[in-house]
Amino acid sequence: MRNTFVLVTGAAGFIGARFVESCYAKGLAVISVDKRAHFTSRAEHRGLKFGQIVDRQKLFEWLEKEKPPLSAIIHLGACTDTTELNRDYLSEVNLDYSKKIWRYATRHQLPLIYASSGATYGDGSQGYDDDETLLAKLRPLNPYGESKHQFDLWALEQEKQKQTPPAWSGFKFFNVYGFGERHKNKMSSVVLQAFDQIRTTGRARLFKSHRKEIADGHQKRDFIHVDDVVDVLHFALQKPIRRGIYNLGTGKARTFLDLAGVVFKALGKPENIEFIDTPPALQKRYQYLTQARMEKLRAQGYTQPFTSLEDGVSNYIQQLKK
Repeated sequence: MRNTFVLVTGAAGFIGARFVESCYAKGLAVISVDKRAHFTSRAEHRGLKFGQIVDRQKLFEWLEKEKPPLSAIIHLGACTDTTELNRDYLSEVNLDYSKKIWRYATRHQLPLIYASSGATYGDGSQGYDDDETLLAKLRPLNPYGESKHQFDLWALEQEKQKQTPPAWSGFKFFNVYGFGERHKNKMSSVVLQAFDQIRTTGRARLFKSHRKEIADGHQKRDFIHVDDVVDVLHFALQKPIRRGIYNLGTGKARTFLDLAGVVFKALGKPENIEFIDTPPALQKRYQYLTQARMEKLRAQGYTQPFTSLEDGVSNYIQQLKK
């Protein structure tokens, strides 16, 4: 019997590359799917083993021709630019492509794990509860969040029609940071942006608050280290989680001031923060708080503690300094 493979979309991306790296560490064979050029153009991926590489545009044609023996699909590929306003593009890349992945997994009865997003929660007025009966009430603040939300709702409709993979789970990623994100440029984490700013200018720049009740720098995010995300994906694959949509954060929001302070400390530099206006176009779509409720994933048996912001950022900065 031939060895089976885990098919990973978005394999040349930030989280995808870390997941592929972890698969090889665990002895799992991988088929890596992404835009082919991404595998060679991103310096941070040098030296990583990606196994069989398939261009994302040719995936379904390749699958039908090669019929590889797969054990599961981890679908992480997407346009993750929260400032992208082209809904047609996002619908094609994030929604339609995901539907094709789902249908393939259903037809071939392959477990499927996919990436949703904390951006589906919008301004947070409906809370951050991953109870699926509440999903229809969510109103994302940007087209990216809308595309992820639409697929979550579509997946639940497929379940009602009994058109699902044998096991499936979607994860609403909150603010993921860690090594391997430099190619994301303006979409990279504030950790990396602060690191670059402090090294070049001696100061970090943070957005001012445009709400009277929230002080500058006290906007909060649920920051989660990429290694924790990878661990949860493997947990969902190995358990396996039979079905459902789950939050994936730490469950504890921290301020941007906290984060910047940890970066300054890791670099051995005195704190020097400049507050700048949030661009007007972003102000209406800006989240002042994200904080995942994590009881649902914990109830599935995931008991590992999440990396603290202090430890995660410190370790990340040491990697960047190398």
